[in-house]
Amino acid sequence: MNDSPAARWSALVLIALMMFFGYMFVDVMSPLQSLIEQQRGWTPGVFGTYASAEYLLNVCGFLILAGIILDKMGIRFTGILSASMMVAGAAIKYVGISDWFQATEFCNWLNSWWTSMPGSAKMASLGFMIFGCGCEMAGTTVSKAIAKWFKGKEMALAMGIEMAIARVGVFAIFSISPMIAAKLGSVQAPVAFCLVLLIIGLVNFIVFSVMDKKFDSQLMANGQLSGEQASDEEFHISDLGKIFGSLNFWVVALLCVLYYSAIFPFQRYGANMLQCNLDGISPEAAANIFRWFPIGAAAITPFLGSFLDHKGKGATMLIWGAILLIVCHLVFAFVLPATHSSVLAYTTIVVLGISFSLVPAALWPSVPKIIDEKILGSAYCLIFWVQNIGLCLVPALIGYVLAASNAGNPAVVAAKAAGAEFIPYDYTIPLVIFAGFGVLALLIAVYLKALDKKRGLGLEEPNIK
Repeated sequence: MNDSPAARWSALVLIALMMFFGYMFVDVMSPLQSLIEQQRGWTPGVFGTYASAEYLLNVCGFLILAGIILDKMGIRFTGILSASMMVAGAAIKYVGISDWFQATEFCNWLNSWWTSMPGSAKMASLGFMIFGCGCEMAGTTVSKAIAKWFKGKEMALAMGIEMAIARVGVFAIFSISPMIAAKLGSVQAPVAFCLVLLIIGLVNFIVFSVMDKKFDSQLMANGQLSGEQASDEEFHISDLGKIFGSLNFWVVALLCVLYYSAIFPFQRYGANMLQCNLDGISPEAAANIFRWFPIGAAAITPFLGSFLDHKGKGATMLIWGAILLIVCHLVFAFVLPATHSSVLAYTTIVVLGISFSLVPAALWPSVPKIIDEKILGSAYCLIFWVQNIGLCLVPALIGYVLAASNAGNPAVVAAKAAGAEFIPYDYTIPLVIFAGFGVLALLIAVYLKALDKKRGLGLEEPNIK
């Protein structure tokens, strides 16, 4: 079935749309930081804690369990489960930030303990935890599904297109979310909109599952997948030791966590950072600039995937992606506040998007080259688990550092005393922290290239033979 271009690319579109809607929901509130602070009293620290909640259960071990479920139960079961968890978590988050929930006795009870964290934020964080479990499980499931459907074919291109479609989801929500919130005057409306899209994504994956079942039937009929072979290739818990004991795995995992810690947490604060560094432009204007961040990635990721398929040079791409990341964060930290140039802001955002294309486009197709196929799902999940440790801690760290570094900022103190809607935070220290993650990622990328040369991992070789 996957020999038919129409069939395999249709399958890709179905699962990519699920991730497209998932990425929209992840950042639906990112451009609304000022509004949620005004309407629900979420300080930067509260917002950072809420952002970290997406990864908390994954760090506590759920992603390891997700890898075992994926390798034991297969793509179809795991994909439907993960999409259902995304819908359930999104629904809880919607309830948490809704207007009517604020007047309930349950919300009053939530407000009565850990008083620095509003009840709305506690409920939203619970939903975000459940959604995060589903979203990360879905990401690993999609990676394994693409590896299955595009084995020996345009695997890197397919992964690149899937990532490009998902990245456009970030662009779309940074455009749509402020618009819906401004029109309806509430943060809950954009969340409801994305909840409906997630339900559509669940339906899409169910349709893909029907196709995948037919594909397996064909493999069985052709003798390419037999019951005896499936038994020989069955995943065992002891296989986790092979992954944890692999130097190749740890190098890739560390590169992943360092690089993504400077990307995804930055997305939570990026729009507000532009507001502050461009002399208090509106949230809508800041979101309109920041939404171009994923477009640089979406535009060139498929071309990079095709280049990797035909020419290789994956390890080299990782190095250049880290270099661009460092430069962009330093420009945001020191050059943009001095110039207040919107042209510079647009340019740097797009270049950061290009960096975000180079690294994932090279990173994820490299994993099947260093990990056995029967434990590939667990390997992806364990890499995501290590990544989630950083993504759980860093947003809260940035929120704390942002609040602490601005505690004595006269402009911030005056704005809060006056009850102003816009608080002019100084983002210099958080941005330097992001650049520091980039420096560490660069060092790991250089080491990985040396390791590839020494061990012949094939990271610099093309995927299509």
